[in-house]
Amino acid sequence: MVSKACLVGVYQRKLEEMAACPDIQLTVAVPATWRDERGVMRLERAHVRGYDLVVEPLAFNGSFHLHFYPQLGRRMASVRPDLVHIDEEPYNLATWHAMRLARGHGARTVFFSWQNLARRYPWPFSRFERDVLRAANGAIAGNQEAVAVWRAKGYRGPMPVIPQFGVDPDEFRPVPRPAAVAGGTPTFVVGYAGRLVPEKGIDVLLCALAQLPVEVRAHIVGAGPERARLVQLAGELGLAGRVDWTPLAPSTRMPAIIASFDCLVLASRTRPHWKEQFGRVLIEAMACGVPVVGSTSGELPNVIGEAGCLFAEGDAGALAEQLRRLWQQPARRAELAAKGRERVLGHYTQSQVATSTLALYRSLAPASNGL
Repeated sequence: MVSKACLVGVYQRKLEEMAACPDIQLTVAVPATWRDERGVMRLERAHVRGYDLVVEPLAFNGSFHLHFYPQLGRRMASVRPDLVHIDEEPYNLATWHAMRLARGHGARTVFFSWQNLARRYPWPFSRFERDVLRAANGAIAGNQEAVAVWRAKGYRGPMPVIPQFGVDPDEFRPVPRPAAVAGGTPTFVVGYAGRLVPEKGIDVLLCALAQLPVEVRAHIVGAGPERARLVQLAGELGLAGRVDWTPLAPSTRMPAIIASFDCLVLASRTRPHWKEQFGRVLIEAMACGVPVVGSTSGELPNVIGEAGCLFAEGDAGALAEQLRRLWQQPARRAELAAKGRERVLGHYTQSQVATSTLALYRSLAPASNGL
């Protein structure tokens, strides 16, 4: 597997689950770091039992479309894989490059896609996409709309819908809530964790918070180019004392942070070239028994199902009303907490994601050697 996403320690739990199968020998190639709008993410070695997690030099670090692994051919010659899973979109150079190398070594190939908008790309990305769609033996879609996108573009191979990563319910789990202080006014903490970028709608969350009593606070965890503007907006809305800001935290700290929220909000808004593709933080919160509120952007309604609350994207008033109800109705919060945890256990564990991924691998193996 070739995956910059597997830098993240909690994501590696899926790899352990895959490697635990006796007929699987797994090598995962990752870069030492990855740069994006949040800053520099460094490799976390949190779950590394049973497989080889190897670091490969990366060219054009930080370029989503143009990064690639210039020495990957040597790694493949050493490992001699039967199948190479490239954990990238089919229009990226990293996917095209790794797929050519894999086919040169006689390996079957799989790519992964979140892309839920039918976009056309300029050359050379259109060439990468065309070649990958023609050559790939299999693919994984992170959401149902991605399947429709790639079928419309001509891909005919197997393409099950499997989230890129699930949740380890032993790490992301409910924790006892602190007892209320006698005579004090209990606060209600609305959380967000992720990128601080316009499409995540954190400004909508702040505008909703301004419509609620002072007992309702926000805890915003993450980094990104919108940080300064959002802090300024909070001040303009009179929220400076009601919003806690926590910078990007190691993934292994996130279960405790998310479990401390009274609810979690993902107020994503659709853009011309993006709509919400999954919203992984939702399933992390649901696993922690934290009620979730999501907008209607993209895949969010499908992820939440009946286990949380929805509001029309961009509607701060509707979000405020959902939060007001959760704040005022502890029984409703408890009901959604239980439903959310149940939904994760039924659909979104790392074990389930690993099992589904291995099923695709095995379906692509030549009958003579298996996987």
